[in-house]
Amino acid sequence: MGDGMAGMHHHGGVPGPYTLSTALTWSPDWVFLLGGLAGLLLYWAGAVRLWRRGDRWSAGRAAAWTGGVATVLLTTCTGLNDYGMVLFSAHMLQHMVLSMLSPILLLLGAPITLTLRALHPAGKGRTGPRELAVKLLHSRYVRVVSHPAFTIPLFIASLYGLYFTPLFDTLMGSRVGHVAMMVHFLAVGLVFFWPIMGVDPGPHRPGFVMRILELFMGMPFHAFFGVAVMMAGHLLVDTFAHPPAVLGAAPLADQQIAGGITWAFGEIPTAIVLIALVFQWSRSEDRQARRRDRAADRDGDAELTAYNAYLASLDTRSRQAG
Repeated sequence: MGDGMAGMHHHGGVPGPYTLSTALTWSPDWVFLLGGLAGLLLYWAGAVRLWRRGDRWSAGRAAAWTGGVATVLLTTCTGLNDYGMVLFSAHMLQHMVLSMLSPILLLLGAPITLTLRALHPAGKGRTGPRELAVKLLHSRYVRVVSHPAFTIPLFIASLYGLYFTPLFDTLMGSRVGHVAMMVHFLAVGLVFFWPIMGVDPGPHRPGFVMRILELFMGMPFHAFFGVAVMMAGHLLVDTFAHPPAVLGAAPLADQQIAGGITWAFGEIPTAIVLIALVFQWSRSEDRQARRRDRAADRDGDAELTAYNAYLASLDTRSRQAG
């Protein structure tokens, strides 16, 4: 049955013919289920702490984070994960969601900002969780892994270096390899979109035009990869060479579908990120305009005060002269 079946033992096997209802059957992968639940619990605990304190925290951000975790769980804890072991198209759908949709939703939830606001400072001279988080955020390591010169090549290499080398078949041969690959997809998406989204603080915060350029630097490589997979006349990986007969799938035709999914999927995150950036841009312009107005008001008040003082001094002088 090929290497793809080697990883099947941890789930319930292929849940019959590939349909939407079987793809959405409950089939938990405990690493992702526990990780996702921990992420939800910690986030909501932080949000509730702020609300109880009387601080504001956007319900939209909380909804984005919850949606992000939901997409991770739908990708890894359903029948789609079982199909992803034996069908290239199902695997590629997982890859695209985990690397390009889940990260954007999670980042729109502003988890770093929430963490820094929800944790109490440890006190003078002491180091607590908040201080450690700030230290990590300012560390050289984070500066390197969040720099576009690192994130864009990593984003591209995650596609070409994985599917066009024997690495993919090696990882798919074991449960640990498969889980590590899924975690990698999510992590790569998070570091790629983090500086671009700019919702949370980070070492690299370029202007809006630069962020849009960064977004468009990665996308052509992504689209070209999708086309290359679609047009390939031979199987790129051995894992999906022998899909179970019950699925009635032709491996090469399924590989073409996988390429089509990759090619088409690039549009979705690009649109979401552009909308988010335009929204942030207009809000930052509003904030700057308000700041300028306040400064102008203050300058006006200062001029008025100075003028009144000048009149008072003239009045005093004329009285003294009189």
